Amino acid sequence: MARKYSSKINKIRTFALSLVFIGFFVMYIGIFFQGNMLVMTLFMLLGLLCIVGSTVVYFWIGMLSTKAVQVVCPNCGKHTKVLGRVDMCMYCNEPLTMDPSLEGKEFNEDYNSKKKADRI
Repeated sequence: MARKYSSKINKIRTFALSLVFIGFFVMYIGIFFQGNMLVMTLFMLLGLLCIVGSTVVYFWIGMLSTKAVQVVCPNCGKHTKVLGRVDMCMYCNEPLTMDPSLEGKEFNEDYNSKKKADRI
């Protein structure tokens, strides 16, 4: 079965965006408990925590993105950022690596983890 890969930056941004929607959904559930102020407040606070968590994740990935190496994708010619030893192009999902020893090898996200890469 083929796995769907995407760039690490896009994965983290998608997670942060989903936290926003989860937060709104949790808050919306709280509306159904208007009779019980404690439960409604609990849902509202949980939703708020999800949204604040999303803000923290967006800030973190923004800081991480400034440290990423910017390269030109050989497939689509667009500028993309590479985090770690291997990553995917943000636009065309072309496997990219900054490690010359990995050139020509099949793409595997485990190359970014030293423990897993030693077993491969």
